[in-house]
Amino acid sequence: MNALPLPPLVRLIDDDAAFRESHQLLLELEGYEVAVYPGGAEFIAADDLSRPGCILLDIRMPGMSGLEIQQALIDRGSRLPIIILTGHGDVKTAVHTLKAGAFDFIEKSSNPEELLEAVRRACEKSSELAVHEAADARIIKTYESLTPREREVLRHSVRGLQVKEIAMRMGLSPMTVKMHRANAFAKIDAHTALEAFQWFEELPESIRRGNA
Repeated sequence: MNALPLPPLVRLIDDDAAFRESHQLLLELEGYEVAVYPGGAEFIAADDLSRPGCILLDIRMPGMSGLEIQQALIDRGSRLPIIILTGHGDVKTAVHTLKAGAFDFIEKSSNPEELLEAVRRACEKSSELAVHEAADARIIKTYESLTPREREVLRHSVRGLQVKEIAMRMGLSPMTVKMHRANAFAKIDAHTALEAFQWFEELPESIRRGNA
């Protein structure tokens, strides 16, 4: 599996300057790169959400609340894990954020090790997702490099059809089918029909079913 081009980034959003500074230091001492924001508006305006990592999000802030920021991230299609930071008495609200898709919630008064463990798990999940998404993007780009004829021949080949059968279905000569198959196999770096099948199975389902 390919390494990520950048390490995870921890985004810390909290209106308490002292909390931001102390926890930025805590996270940086653990080796994380940290971006801090005093509120949701600043975060939404500055972060493009493309880098893997996680979000530490205070639930109670002036301006945009943690719940409003979470909804804004959902609306933007963000898949970054969100760890909700709660104060005493906010547990009921935090449970609501979990139902809306938050990764975890941590009370601010809890042991710092709990927060670090949650961050570790969240960043690990985000990094794995980023690697898979990058691999998906590469395989889709390769598929899109195939000509329409090459795609059709490839589809028939991975379904087990022989050259003569494909030629009859497509109204082509066997020699032409062999040419398209050879070109398709070369582009996807497959040497056998089995390798082509295994590559094809890695494509998103919508493409495999012919819906994209």
